[in-house]
Amino acid sequence: MIRILIADDHAIVRRGLKQIVSEQADMIVASEAENAREVLDLVRTQKWDVVVLDINMPGRNGLEVLKELKRENPKLPVLILSIHPEEQYGVRVLKAGAAGYLTKDSAPDELVLAIRKVHRGGKYISASLAETLVYELVAKTDGPRHETLSDREYQVMTMIASGKTVGEIGEELSLSVKTISTYRSRVLGKMNMRTNAELTQYAIQNQLLGK
Repeated sequence: MIRILIADDHAIVRRGLKQIVSEQADMIVASEAENAREVLDLVRTQKWDVVVLDINMPGRNGLEVLKELKRENPKLPVLILSIHPEEQYGVRVLKAGAAGYLTKDSAPDELVLAIRKVHRGGKYISASLAETLVYELVAKTDGPRHETLSDREYQVMTMIASGKTVGEIGEELSLSVKTISTYRSRVLGKMNMRTNAELTQYAIQNQLLGK
């Protein structure tokens, strides 16, 4: 029996994923978590075969949680679930140690396949994401500027580029406006830019906002 931990801050999403898994005779969602603290506590106190982790957790985001999980339990397969298209976060989460990346739109059709593959020790990625990874491996030029950003800075950058205000971002990430403004300043400095419009143009040119 594959023991699965589902971590998502939306109860309706957890319920939907649990329903999909419940149709499989060899899988069970043994517990659920709605924030980073619950995920870490459950992984530290129980044995899991696969963790399905939302990238947009309140407070500490899924990338931060992923990195901590991999530090403490390197062999635990973590399947990242996201509302964002793979172009935006796919490569970054795989580099951070995720066993796979799955969008919420594709979850109903692909969740079970993804869980089985990562449980066997494989990686679950789409053909287009695999192509992106190969391109990065063979590319001889310097990496793009956004690769210098921390995970949180990258998250804030893409949210700004998508048109959200610092207030909206702060509310979504459960952080203060002052903290978001500090992240924005760091991003602009690292990217050698001055305005949100420049960030937006860069994000569009580098296809960081998805489709």
